[in-house]
Amino acid sequence: MAELVNGFDASIVDRKASKVGPAGIDVAYQRLGNPDAPVVLLIMGIAAQSIHWPDAFCHALVDGGLQVIRFDNRDSGLSTHLTDAPPADLPAALAGDLSSVSYTLSDMAADAVGLLDALGFEKAHAVGASMGGAIAQTMAIEHPDRVRSLTSMMSTTGNMSLGQPSPDVLREVFGGPPAVTRDEVIQRMLRAIRAVGSPGYPTDEKEAAARTARAYDRCYDPVGTARQAVATVASGDRTERLQHLQLPTLVIHGLADRMCEVSGGRATAEAIPGAELVLIEGMGHDLPPGLRSQLAERITEFVWREEDR
Repeated sequence: MAELVNGFDASIVDRKASKVGPAGIDVAYQRLGNPDAPVVLLIMGIAAQSIHWPDAFCHALVDGGLQVIRFDNRDSGLSTHLTDAPPADLPAALAGDLSSVSYTLSDMAADAVGLLDALGFEKAHAVGASMGGAIAQTMAIEHPDRVRSLTSMMSTTGNMSLGQPSPDVLREVFGGPPAVTRDEVIQRMLRAIRAVGSPGYPTDEKEAAARTARAYDRCYDPVGTARQAVATVASGDRTERLQHLQLPTLVIHGLADRMCEVSGGRATAEAIPGAELVLIEGMGHDLPPGLRSQLAERITEFVWREEDR
């Protein structure tokens, strides 16, 4: 594994694919591993960027013989930000008024498929975390010929009665004045990690602060984050469509997840025929240092099991 400084591998470079998917957007991505190895496409969640997939986790997948592609979703990082879109109104969306919706998870799944097209990949093993899990599920539903297997982590089905954050977590994570400066954003993120992180696996706060600073420097766009959140709400419940999936599926969820309660993971596994459910004691809504090797090993074993069929 490459030497990491504050959790980062300086040799990993950002690349950009232009005019991706039906929307014709730019998608920033990084590519690791043997170009002939099976492809794992990593899809991140709301307000997160490609770099929120820890480099050590990515290297562990590569060490397992896999090729890793991670990327910035639209409205995050160095990918296209839809600055001309109308302001997103999350409270209205939650109340059923979807007039401020600029796009849905279907559009974001099409972006991911478009990136596969741009890179010349026929299929990939889709691995998503949080909203990224919902995008990966949507990708499997709407583009089944492009998904070799599905891994849904710390995510849910879109059923609003399941996988919800507790009210105290919402207050701890989103309460208080908006963060604007670099230091304010770092401090808010550290507060969020303390609220929703993994109680069984300590967070490296120095690494977390460095990652947040790096993400801020790449692009800080809370308005874009709101558009992603509204897209998630507008996309609705996937349960019925998940019941028709016919592809290998691994569902991973932490029993201590306070942002997406474990009922979301259980419901996902129950909906998808033959899905394998892995529940991890002490895991919250993050990818802490002490869990990265274990998670990468689980995913690597699952991917190779399907590759060897």
